[in-house]
Amino acid sequence: MIKIAVPNKGSLSEKAMEVLTEAGYKSRGMHKSLNVLDEDNGVEFFFLRPKDIAIYVAQGHLDLGITGRDLALDSRAKVEEVLQLGFGSSTFRFAAPQGEAWTVEALQGRRIATSYPHLVEDYLAARGIAPAEVIRLDGAVEISIKLGVADVIADVVSTGTTLRQQGLAAFGEPITSSEAVVVKRAGVELDARHDVVLKRIKGILNAQTYLMIDYNVSRDKLEASTAITPGITGPTVSPLSREGWVAVRAMVPRLDANKVMDDLASVGAEGILATELRIARL
Repeated sequence: MIKIAVPNKGSLSEKAMEVLTEAGYKSRGMHKSLNVLDEDNGVEFFFLRPKDIAIYVAQGHLDLGITGRDLALDSRAKVEEVLQLGFGSSTFRFAAPQGEAWTVEALQGRRIATSYPHLVEDYLAARGIAPAEVIRLDGAVEISIKLGVADVIADVVSTGTTLRQQGLAAFGEPITSSEAVVVKRAGVELDARHDVVLKRIKGILNAQTYLMIDYNVSRDKLEASTAITPGITGPTVSPLSREGWVAVRAMVPRLDANKVMDDLASVGAEGILATELRIARL
């Protein structure tokens, strides 16, 4: 039985369960159980605090875990990423009051408030910078400067709105860029059972990344149109009853779909349709 950790709450939890359910696994349901046994698929899911997941995986209690890259790094657990999930994206950065000129080097001897103390300490140590103190706060990190608790903060930044509301601005390069990831214990090889899980998840992620484009085009415009829609391993081209015309089908990146349809129309394609995918094994 494969044991997999899933975040027990928050945006990572919701998206992770959506993907796993689409991948054919048993959902958590209404009761918010701490674990769900999916005997048909040989998997048991454990719903844990996102910050703890990498630790359980590193100690060998669980085979795989879904968590944030930033959380895994802050845990200092010996885990390795095996799959990037493409959601829960954010950056982790230093921030200070707007209008003040700060650099990372200026953090020497300063007080830094953060919910990720190990991540900050490791980042600064690698650059030979010794802060006066790294202060761990579990929430409302942005207000700590105004309250006199810290000189600067280090926090997750998605849009920057919360920073601006508190009169703060990010500085320096991102400490790390994060997203949801699947991790395994460092140095442990995965087997065919784990590969099945990962391929199922990839199939759902692919379906969320691509659309299927269908259109009709005259043969003399086929080369121009298929240059726009090369597909993954090449488009599917089928003859139509209309003399000199063919039907073309190809997958295109979802974010590019409208531009692709514009370009196809400009070379004379007709009947251009975009279709959602449920699962896509590439």
